[in-house]
Amino acid sequence: MSTKGPAAKMMFQRRGFLTWCLLLPVVTMASGAASGQSVPQARVPSGTKLVVADQNQVLQTLLRASGAQKNLSSTIAYANFLGGPAILEAFRAGALDLATVGNTPPIQAHAAGEQIPIVAARTSSETDYFLAVRAGLKIESLEQLRGKSIAYGEGTGRQPFVLNALKLAGLTRKDVRLVPLRAGDFPDAIRSGQVDVAALNEPHFSRYLADFADRGASSVPKAQNDRLPKSLTYLYASKKALDDPAKAAAIREFVAAWVEASRWSNKNIDAWVEAYYVKQQNLKPADGRKIVESEGVYEFPSLVSLIPRQQSLIDVIFEAGDLPKRLDAREEFDLRFDDVAAKGH
Repeated sequence: MSTKGPAAKMMFQRRGFLTWCLLLPVVTMASGAASGQSVPQARVPSGTKLVVADQNQVLQTLLRASGAQKNLSSTIAYANFLGGPAILEAFRAGALDLATVGNTPPIQAHAAGEQIPIVAARTSSETDYFLAVRAGLKIESLEQLRGKSIAYGEGTGRQPFVLNALKLAGLTRKDVRLVPLRAGDFPDAIRSGQVDVAALNEPHFSRYLADFADRGASSVPKAQNDRLPKSLTYLYASKKALDDPAKAAAIREFVAAWVEASRWSNKNIDAWVEAYYVKQQNLKPADGRKIVESEGVYEFPSLVSLIPRQQSLIDVIFEAGDLPKRLDAREEFDLRFDDVAAKGH
């Protein structure tokens, strides 16, 4: 796989994106959201429909396997995507109401003037990604990333994951070679040796290590990976959907169902492994259990408590030169459903 063509194309797209962002006014993502007041519980009208983005079919499998899907009064249509940028494009086209994403797409949307506020969040005791190393190469510490080629997915959670790894190692992007790739191309890039290092999530990470074990596939040691920020998943919604009373009520229900289903997966590991990793991803039960255990225990903190963490993330991306201006994290949150997550504790 050649990197020259895709890299040049991605650099062109990046410059175009930054130029476009500079021409757009940054708007408040959620008018009045800073008050932190929750909206009164409202009945979901008959016929209400939500279009929800999914990735690798994990969200729809989770809600159905847990039984939480049955608690929803609205009709849910799931649309499968790969990576935050593709989901953002669908929001721009008015094709989505709701999506779960990593910590970076809301920043990308904010910078572009898109109104897609964060309405709920899930944290974990483990990281979202693991630093896979190409077969034949060994990297024992983050500091040894110096001089290496690293897959770089701007606009995805992989972007700040890599930037934070470099920052912790006392390195800058000038000390490595960042190879711009789409999120879906990361597994192939590390398998083919196109890059030295790629941040992979599950099940791609475990599959890579298993499939290339005989060739010496490895990863940065877990102790080093644990130095990086832990997992943060956001549920964010279009401003248009939030302004629609019927859809806002349906979103409130969905937040509650997502919390319930996620807690179920932590308490019913074997059932969750069978439903998703065995039946959907065709993995062996033992491999699925290993993946679930590596994802850690979920918590659902209040959004207001996450504002400083999101600001820190914005600052890392801005200081790396990947944002046209420093953004205010407070503008990315709509706090009206914070009481829903609190009830799940």
